[in-house]
Amino acid sequence: MRNLLLSVATVLMAGATLAAPAQSAQLPKGAAHNIVLVHGAFVDETSWKPVADILTKKGYNVTLVENPLTSLAADVDATKQALAKQNGKTVLVGHSWGGVVITQVGDDPNVSALVYVSAFAPDVGQSLAILAKSGPATEGAAAIHPDDKGNLYIDPKVFPSAVAADLPPEIAQSLANHQLPLNHAAFEAPVDTAAWHDKPTFYVISTKDKVIAPKVQKIFANNMKARTTEVAGSHASLVVHAKEVAAVIEKATLVK
Repeated sequence: MRNLLLSVATVLMAGATLAAPAQSAQLPKGAAHNIVLVHGAFVDETSWKPVADILTKKGYNVTLVENPLTSLAADVDATKQALAKQNGKTVLVGHSWGGVVITQVGDDPNVSALVYVSAFAPDVGQSLAILAKSGPATEGAAAIHPDDKGNLYIDPKVFPSAVAADLPPEIAQSLANHQLPLNHAAFEAPVDTAAWHDKPTFYVISTKDKVIAPKVQKIFANNMKARTTEVAGSHASLVVHAKEVAAVIEKATLVK
């Protein structure tokens, strides 16, 4: 999975990377210098590579969290470990399932802002399972099934159109065939903290998402009173619309 996603990122970003002039590492005065990126289910941390590359070139200290996806507690612990290594103000960002993780751990005192990208945003007492039942059914959500060990996958036949319709078909199918499972325990675990109540919050809505309905994303954003940005992308918009997503994260670094 890691090599595949790195290849995807390289292909999608090659033109922009080669054409871009060298960026100064001088960041705006008062900006958070640290950015921690939390990935979603079924993929690994390299799904953030296009965004991370953009931000790193501009001088930010970017950390990619490697979620084990075995439980909410395990993913929260991995994110806490990443946050403990940051020196100063940090923007915490989550995609999809990663939104649940940053909701739980985002009360860390170094976290200056939260950014949700096509992400779940639970309130206290809510789990991913509860949220999945609360909105309109989507093609992607309907295709999530457990195996005999209780690990959840998206049907590989449905994955390309439901998750990554704007990626090249052969890449989308390869991602479908190399998914990382999300344990059912993570799916059912409620959060006992909702950091967005107390932290400045941003939300990137993917208007062609077939995993988390755009209507539901807007509800999350409205509930959190988040500053919202819309991109015309699928659930994989963090890859396909990396520039727009990175721009939102940069705005979040400027929050006082």
